[in-house]
Amino acid sequence: RSTHCISSASSDVYKRQALVRAYQAAGEIVAMTGDGVNDAPALRQADIGVAMGLRGTDVAREAAAMILLDDAFPTIIGAIREGRIIFANIRRFVAYLLSCNLSEVMVVGLAVLSALPLPLLPLQILYLNLVTDVFPAFALAMGEGEAGILKHPPRDPREPILGRWQWITIILHGGALTAGTFGALAASSWLGLDAQATVTVTFLTLAFAQLWHTFNMRDPQSPLIVNGITRNGWLWSALLLCATLLAVPPYLPQAAHLLHLVPPTADMWSVVLLFSFVPMIVTQAISAVVRAWMA
Repeated sequence: RSTHCISSASSDVYKRQALVRAYQAAGEIVAMTGDGVNDAPALRQADIGVAMGLRGTDVAREAAAMILLDDAFPTIIGAIREGRIIFANIRRFVAYLLSCNLSEVMVVGLAVLSALPLPLLPLQILYLNLVTDVFPAFALAMGEGEAGILKHPPRDPREPILGRWQWITIILHGGALTAGTFGALAASSWLGLDAQATVTVTFLTLAFAQLWHTFNMRDPQSPLIVNGITRNGWLWSALLLCATLLAVPPYLPQAAHLLHLVPPTADMWSVVLLFSFVPMIVTQAISAVVRAWMA
């Protein structure tokens, strides 16, 4: 599937409209630019009719879906790029939110089914939703996009925001976050921590794992280190803010009492950092293997 842009330079009004229909019959997405009365039928027939705003006639403007205010063709290219960035950002932060919330449901649900002590308490889940969900998701929505986003083929207009591949990755990421949390639970038991210290470790592990999970939201075709996620200054600010909001409450008596936390020791922080990074490393490794296999 590709996108074709037809200019009003085609000689005849019927030929232009027939050309648009021919491309559409072949399954293509057609954009038509024009400024005159004779362009109106083709502008209306095209998937996206673009009329000239400076020299275009009223008839062309009425028939078009968009009006190009500066009559500059590069503006169309810029608009396409911004549209792709917006769609990718929406897909990115929706996938992030769903995978994070899925991990919270799985952690509590598996603990209940296994008759284990709850790794997360209700107020802690609420705090996670207020901190790790809100700020990173907003930052992901502010991304400037990948450098080569225009090199990607156009997506099918019938394609949903979350397709089969996105749901598979959401389940994979949610499972990895859950596994990391239960790994921290097992490590806490091995260290002989009491119930409140164990809950502190599992809460902080899942919280920080969700923060690092934002780096899994990069475009699969982008480089591992330098990509649209790592270049997003808003995201780094959000991560710093969230890390502060997570690390400080256990050391504040009133906040710690409210959230049922205790001040973490060095051993507890070692478990938190280790098992919060593991899900990101595992999912990145699996993604690399899948991309290599598909290539």
